Amino acid sequence: MDINQSCIRLFADKVQIDNCRETLQANKKAFGQLSGLLALAGNEVRLKILFLLEEQNELCPCDLSDILGMSIPAVSQHLRKLKDGNTIEGRREGQTIFYSLKPEQLTLLRPFFKHIVNISEKETV
Repeated sequence: MDINQSCIRLFADKVQIDNCRETLQANKKAFGQLSGLLALAGNEVRLKILFLLEEQNELCPCDLSDILGMSIPAVSQHLRKLKDGNTIEGRREGQTIFYSLKPEQLTLLRPFFKHIVNISEKETV
C-alpha cells in the first residue's frame, strides 16, 4: 500500500486484493465496452431511442422524430452517435434507413428496459 493513503483497516488481505486486480484485468475489454454503452445510454433521448428500438425491433428516423416530438436532424445526430458507438445498425430500404439494436448490445440493455417497464407497471397500479 502507498504510505500516503489512509485506511482504518488493520490488515490488508493481499490475496483478495490480488484476485480483484486480476479479475478487473481479465475483464478489461468488457468493462470498456459496457462503459461506452452506458455513456451513450446516459443521455435520456438516446436511452429512449434504444428502448424504442428494443420494443419495435427497428424504426426509421422519421418514426423516431414523430414519436419523440423532435426534428429529424436532431434525431439523426443521436442515431449517428449510437451508430458510431457500435450500438445500433442500419438497414437501407430504398431511400429509408431502418435502425435496430445490435444483438450483443440488446443482451446488455434488456435488463435495464425490463426495469423501466416494471417501474411503469407499478406506478399504474
